[in-house]
Amino acid sequence: MTLTHLHLLLNHVPTIGMGLGLGLFLVALFQKSAELQRAALVVFVAIGMLTIPTYITGNAAQIHLGADSGVSKNLIETHEGAALEAFGFMMLTGGAAWFALWKFRRNRSFSRAGLAVVLLLSLVTMAMVARAANIGGEIRHSEIREASEPTIPEGHVARAVGLFVTTQRWVWPTAETLHFIGLSVLMGVVLIVNLRVLGALRGIPFSVLHRLLPWGMLSFAVNTLTGMAFFVAAPEQYAQNAAFHWKLIFMMLAGANAVYFTIFDQPWEIEERDEAPFAAKALAAMAILCWVGVTYCGRMLPFLGEAF
Repeated sequence: MTLTHLHLLLNHVPTIGMGLGLGLFLVALFQKSAELQRAALVVFVAIGMLTIPTYITGNAAQIHLGADSGVSKNLIETHEGAALEAFGFMMLTGGAAWFALWKFRRNRSFSRAGLAVVLLLSLVTMAMVARAANIGGEIRHSEIREASEPTIPEGHVARAVGLFVTTQRWVWPTAETLHFIGLSVLMGVVLIVNLRVLGALRGIPFSVLHRLLPWGMLSFAVNTLTGMAFFVAAPEQYAQNAAFHWKLIFMMLAGANAVYFTIFDQPWEIEERDEAPFAAKALAAMAILCWVGVTYCGRMLPFLGEAF
């Protein structure tokens, strides 16, 4: 299986998943059900995470299809730009949903303002992913195309971002610096929280560490933003890079671990001097190993995958 095959498996996830999440969210708001609202927000977070490999494998598919003379290059690049715009809003929706879940953990209730922000972002995101999916379908299905192919706009987002990153000498080193700082803060939060679950720092109630999670998610957002800037600027350096593939796998597993610590009650019942249950310890150990894997694979990109 290649990344092109994987993209064919994943490319409907943002559209269908977002539709299901939005429908569930609207029902939850209408019924004023906190449990349904939490479920819908978890769906938004999960779809946001899965959108990362969906977009990245899409670039690999673009490289693969570039050699096919029967495929419209204009449609491919138009789809790429629409997908990147949808990706950005998907990340905003997933981030807002995660923050709402984090606030619910502290206050045991949702704020109307927070839910309104998530609703607005999810509606815009739904429209954008539907547009990107429609353009993507036209690439191979000529029967649904319009009579004339679209021309690639001058303000094509992916192309503009790539050129900005590669042509402005200060952008790449600045992004590298922010990426390193973000990873350092993220690893600090991951180690403190998960080492507490494993039995260290027993003088600290686990609930106190809850305040650190937004710093970890903010750092994750910074790393995602800067990492995608690198990828959009030079996708050919990453799309076929085995070390980058493993980095992405470790990142998805670590993201699932973060969702566990956000929504499940079990870790937050650990008081001062308490011993965490085995399941929580296993997930904590997995989180540390996954983030070490992310760091290692990222550092080894030039050596194992020959990216540069």
